[in-house]
Amino acid sequence: MKAKQVSVFLENKSGRLNEVAQILGEAGINISAFTVADTSDFGVLRLIVSDPEKACDVLKENHFSVRTTDVVLVKSANRPGALSRLLQILNNGGVFIEYLYAFSMNDDKAVFVIRPTNLEKCISILENQKDELLETGSDYQM
Repeated sequence: MKAKQVSVFLENKSGRLNEVAQILGEAGINISAFTVADTSDFGVLRLIVSDPEKACDVLKENHFSVRTTDVVLVKSANRPGALSRLLQILNNGGVFIEYLYAFSMNDDKAVFVIRPTNLEKCISILENQKDELLETGSDYQM
């Protein structure tokens, strides 16, 4: 449920996102999910990858500013209302979310990547409420 997210700081220049994708691909690192937040001068690329430590190493070798952050990965049913249910559970537990993004694994499962202010509290609440997030008998871990 807890995972390392790789954050890469990018200048807003054409081709920089492709450079990261190419470097990671050549290093044999798979990107499972990503999001980009930008300003006029720079962007922050957040990635869930197959090998966060290796990703940081190869990106630093190529002069990218990189860091890792702990995030929570939550597998959920992929159906209407699933995001609202997750957010309600966390809100009721007093968990503040700095940001989140999501991806669909297939037609019936989705994964939410959550950066809460209190990681351990978030994990505890979600572990106690996993039946609310998934169909009975579903696999909860990534």
